[in-house]
Amino acid sequence: FEDNAEYGLGMHLGEQKLRDRLVQRITDALPSATGDVKEAMEEWLDKKDVGAGTRLRAETLESALEAEVSAHPEYKDLLELKDHFIKKSQWIFGGDGWAYDIGFGGLDQVLASGEDVNVLVLDTEVYSNTGGQSSKSTPAAAIAKFAASGKKTKKKDLGMIAVSYGYIYVAQIAMGADMNQTLKALKEAEAYNGPSLVIGYAPCEMHSIKGGMVNCQKEMKKAVDCGYWDMFRYNPALKAEGKNPFTIDSKPATADYKDFIMGEARYSSLTRSFPDRAEVLFDKAEKTAKARRAHLEKLLKLYG
Repeated sequence: FEDNAEYGLGMHLGEQKLRDRLVQRITDALPSATGDVKEAMEEWLDKKDVGAGTRLRAETLESALEAEVSAHPEYKDLLELKDHFIKKSQWIFGGDGWAYDIGFGGLDQVLASGEDVNVLVLDTEVYSNTGGQSSKSTPAAAIAKFAASGKKTKKKDLGMIAVSYGYIYVAQIAMGADMNQTLKALKEAEAYNGPSLVIGYAPCEMHSIKGGMVNCQKEMKKAVDCGYWDMFRYNPALKAEGKNPFTIDSKPATADYKDFIMGEARYSSLTRSFPDRAEVLFDKAEKTAKARRAHLEKLLKLYG
């Protein structure tokens, strides 16, 4: 739970060591190689760190080596490492309790390492798996365990913390609001040769959505439409191409913020238990959302 990022990085580094061994063996064997084997080796070495087409290059190299292994017994050593011909995609999955709180130190260290690992955070804005406690991802005004009268501080902005490094791919997604943006972000994160962080809005049972979790996807869209959740992508690779690395994928709010939060009992119940406090916190939460959007638009101009 708390060591999620570190274990994921360890798996990546272990695979990297084995591929380094493979690269050395192919490099040593290349001078004496001929025909299809030589062509397959050269192609593989040239694009070994490129995810697109990696499976085809791996199959081509494996087939070429197997066709010549009887005449070149030394190719057996290469074929023993055939599981590492493909460039593996290392993804680390976790919730916001891990990413924002208990595992944040490890996550920050892994992202700051510059290694080619990808992280997907399923942001439920609460400790969903341990009873619904408030986390640093819990927004102001939301009710949770240890925040029965509504959380008074705003949500930690994990995405902007990662963007500040300048070399981490960062995206915020909401699948129910835009499936194409979700797919685009995941593909860009995978293609980026460096650390990636994708934060996905993930309504859960403890939000007590009106109509139940069957409306989960619709709730994501509502969250984006009212400005509760913003979608963006920051791709450092675009800077090298002279392009703006920052993209805002969600439009300015077109729906009422308070109407949205009143559709979830984690907010609406506050009006019954602490009506005066609810009014103050709801106003604070809405102003925070508007300020966050304004900050994103400033970044868009800054990077442009």
